[in-house]
Amino acid sequence: MRYLKYGLGILIGIIVLLIVVVRFTVHESRPELVKDKDADALAQKMLGAVNIQAWDTLSYIKWTFRGAHHYVWDKENNNALIEWDDYTVHLDPDQITGKVLKGGKILDGDQASKGIETAWSYWCNDMFWLAAPFKIKDPGVELNVAKDSEGKEGLLASYSSGGVTPGDAYLWYLDDNGRPTGYKMWVKIIPIGGVYTSWEDWITLQGGTSIASTHQGNVDFLRIEITNISGGQTWEDLGYEGSPITL
Repeated sequence: MRYLKYGLGILIGIIVLLIVVVRFTVHESRPELVKDKDADALAQKMLGAVNIQAWDTLSYIKWTFRGAHHYVWDKENNNALIEWDDYTVHLDPDQITGKVLKGGKILDGDQASKGIETAWSYWCNDMFWLAAPFKIKDPGVELNVAKDSEGKEGLLASYSSGGVTPGDAYLWYLDDNGRPTGYKMWVKIIPIGGVYTSWEDWITLQGGTSIASTHQGNVDFLRIEITNISGGQTWEDLGYEGSPITL
């Protein structure tokens, strides 16, 4: 047992050392703001490139996040059906309330509360990866033009509120037409600043709005795929006879 503890101590020490090394060699400080640049105009160009008008007219959307979390969103009323493993949650994201089922059985009490909390956490994260470009001018978002450590300019969106991690910031890189190609992140969940991930494999939904279906980070395992994406004006457009969400 003494040798086991000694070995674990060495392993923990190595892990801590690796974290420190990575932190100091890869970590990037928050980008420097660029004065006299119109961040609002850049944001409007970005919204035009993803067709915000078409997005605003969509009533219903469904998608799957990383093959594990399945969503049906009544965008018009902002209610959602979220499924993972053997859980099904009918969620009101605004009130953080809803109905939780496990294996088809309705849960109550602490089990229901934990299910709703988990569903809401998934919702905040997974929705962002689907719809972040459309929320660039939401309340609580501060916009600036900024440049990274390599001098590359982008649109810096800093979140003072909302979701589960207010204080996060994202430096968006845009192509010549204003469509996002990727961003660098400064977020609480990742201890290293400036981690990059792409926004690519764009698809067009009903009405003409554009959604990025793939996000690839600096390394292979930092890959997020969004699949089974569809949207429409009626439930029939998504393959339902009526709303599958009951609250």
